[in-house]
Amino acid sequence: MEKFATVDYVIFVIYFFIVAGYGYWIYHKKTGAQNSSKDYFLAEGSLTWWAIGASLIASNISAEQFIGMSGNGFEVGIAVAAYELIAAVALIIVAVWFIPVYLKNKIFTMPQFLNNRYNETTSLIMAVFWLFLYVFVNLTSILYLGAIAISSMAGGGESFHIIMVALAVFAVIITLGGMRVIGFTDVIQVIVLIIGGIATTYVALTLVSEHFGLGKDVLAGFNKLMEDSPSHFNMIVEKPGPGATQEEINKYLMLPGIGMYLAGIWIVNLNYWGCNQYITQRALGADLKTARTGILFAGLLKLLMPIIVMLPGIAAYVLYKNGALQEEMAPGGVFHADNAYSAILGYLPNGMKGLALAALTAAIVAGLAGKANSIATIFTLDIYKKYIRKEASETKMVWVGKITIVVSILVSVLFTWNDTLGIGGAGGFTFIQKYTGFISPGVFAMFLLGMFWKRTTGAAAITGLITGFGLSVFFNEFATKVFGPETWIYTAYLNKNGIYEIPFQICMGLAFAFTMVLMVAVSLFGPKENPKAFALDRKMFKVEPSVMVLIVITLLLVTAIYVRFW
Repeated sequence: MEKFATVDYVIFVIYFFIVAGYGYWIYHKKTGAQNSSKDYFLAEGSLTWWAIGASLIASNISAEQFIGMSGNGFEVGIAVAAYELIAAVALIIVAVWFIPVYLKNKIFTMPQFLNNRYNETTSLIMAVFWLFLYVFVNLTSILYLGAIAISSMAGGGESFHIIMVALAVFAVIITLGGMRVIGFTDVIQVIVLIIGGIATTYVALTLVSEHFGLGKDVLAGFNKLMEDSPSHFNMIVEKPGPGATQEEINKYLMLPGIGMYLAGIWIVNLNYWGCNQYITQRALGADLKTARTGILFAGLLKLLMPIIVMLPGIAAYVLYKNGALQEEMAPGGVFHADNAYSAILGYLPNGMKGLALAALTAAIVAGLAGKANSIATIFTLDIYKKYIRKEASETKMVWVGKITIVVSILVSVLFTWNDTLGIGGAGGFTFIQKYTGFISPGVFAMFLLGMFWKRTTGAAAITGLITGFGLSVFFNEFATKVFGPETWIYTAYLNKNGIYEIPFQICMGLAFAFTMVLMVAVSLFGPKENPKAFALDRKMFKVEPSVMVLIVITLLLVTAIYVRFW
């Protein structure tokens, strides 16, 4: 396995200068508007539908997707693609029903939504929650997994820390330009990551076909994957029965069959795509049709992601199982499934390695930039402006946002330096899903009832926030110790550490269900219509014919995939 050649470095340098140069041009194209905080944080009115869609995907498909989902593909197979497929459907729901509510009520941040709909206490609590989550879970995991992957491609060693700092600096350069620069440079990032990702998948499948003496045939490689490991091509993981192997149980704990479609996967996706500053921020500065079209365009792009991020992981599994990639999957003698993507990258030919490196860097930097911008937006608009300096000028707020960006990324570097949070041990994708999942049930319940049930009260929102978090922790950590491994509402299984565990997505579903019931009960003690309830009009949710076409195409594609691989 060869390292980088001169042509790889040339390709990467060209990519860097194109992104940085384009970002610089965009930044100076409308310098005067940078004095406006809303323009800086939201790129108000300037992002096109294709820029919104591309930016959503570039920010979403980051290191945890490339590295973490490939690792999950190695362990489980295409069942992990459910996250992407359900995301495409969730984006339809967000575009049709959520975005109109935000835009009509001139919502610019998620804490602002909570303040306008409920009260200041709920808004402040969640602003602090989101800041901690974005810095200590999202930024750190993206930086850690990205540096690990690129370091592996470069040969490992001490380069991990140098690469980590370089990624952080690159992200700061992009982020300081504001949402306008992020949005339009993300278009380039998406093009690069799709081309580089497809190239990596192509090489992965040809490696499989060559290993089995079938020549360099992509289709033969794919067919061999299905033939060699048919269990990796089932969308639904079967519930373990008596005598199930530990591997089968581990798969079910990660993706609990039909159960996850009745519970956690919808909460994860609707909360992420519809109630998340980091994502919705891209659409909040646009008009309704542009925002909707951009979101649905992102949904279509999302359907490409399993091919790019999951198939290389399955290819690595088949190759490893049949005697290849032994050193790559266990560098230094320590095996980890998250090594799957970088193991494949090492076999790319000269030139393609540079393209793959550019694609991976694009995903990492776009993810870091998007998160850092959201951190700056929430801190500046929902904390600094409201509680620290109410009379702050527009220029001052922009500068505070820039300082926040630098500080947040610096903090993530410090916590990533020696993997303080234990991301490597948990597995990158699982780490993010778990820790965001603790607050997702309560947050999603607050937003859902706040948007569509006028009776929901501020007291119910606070109750839901606390209850959702508490129940998530309870079902994940303590339920089996209190009630045993099996009750009428859940079944727990012995995990690889010999501890009874309820599938995480089932835990989220249970926490959400109980939280919703409690919030409704508390709200019934309030007025029949909360004075702070949003005014809804059926015309808000009317869908244009062009938007309906995108919705139908997306649903047909998702249905076809499930029919084929059920």
